[in-house]
Amino acid sequence: MKKYIIKNQESFKMEDIFDCGQCFRWNKQEDGSYVGVIKDAVIKVEQHNNQIVFSGESDKDFESTINYYFDLNTNYSKYKDKLSNIDQYLFESIKFGEGIRILRQDLWECIISFIISANNNIPRIKKIIERMSIAYGEKIKFNGAEYYKFPTPEALSKASVQDLRNLGLGFRDKRIYNTTKMILEKEVDLEKIEKLENTNLMREELLKLDGVGPKVADCILLFGLKRLDVFPIDVWVRRVMNDLYIHNEDEEKVNKKELQKLAEEKFGDLSGLAQQYLFYWKRETSA
Repeated sequence: MKKYIIKNQESFKMEDIFDCGQCFRWNKQEDGSYVGVIKDAVIKVEQHNNQIVFSGESDKDFESTINYYFDLNTNYSKYKDKLSNIDQYLFESIKFGEGIRILRQDLWECIISFIISANNNIPRIKKIIERMSIAYGEKIKFNGAEYYKFPTPEALSKASVQDLRNLGLGFRDKRIYNTTKMILEKEVDLEKIEKLENTNLMREELLKLDGVGPKVADCILLFGLKRLDVFPIDVWVRRVMNDLYIHNEDEEKVNKKELQKLAEEKFGDLSGLAQQYLFYWKRETSA
């Protein structure tokens, strides 16, 4: 088992990172730690005051995997200072979710995960992804338990539409099937997308994929490509933006263009991070 310990890491709180809606393969353990699968690695994360302990099994360099995935070389204090000065709402939401970090997730896994997320809830999304990984991913053993890597495009392409439906995907079965084929056959080239610098060009490519609409594309841009300038909008985000800034008596009449314009004007190139703080704050305090 490999181990990596970091101390005095600002802006890192497990609950804020793993429960803010950006990822689906991390599960809280009875001892308060979290265990998750990152590509070829199974990782356990424990936090003790100012010390964060990562342990696990990985074929790759363990420290590099952790540093990249958790974006540990980025100064989040700088981001938070900038956003906190915008208004009291950002100040309060950052205070609530001060440990949030945007994870650097695998693009392929992120695409499939957020297609599954459409009109779905987090517990169900997690179960579907776990069933998919068990059925088509490679097994990894860690601490006497079995875990499964997220399936590769090659592995998932072996599933028929009915096979996918049997995993509980519902109407998303054909979309996952078609998108897997498109990516495998390079109709949409993920390596090419990752090399693009322009967010809009990235979005145009992602929107070619079956099951990827504007909201899912923005989630992929934020969580799979770390484009902090995008602002994914769902029910919770529309609600909090309306409650705080727009004040329309019927929040369903608030359109996305209005919200996107407001986010761009207020939050600028940190719109995606502002969205995470506001989303997490609103969802958790309204529960």
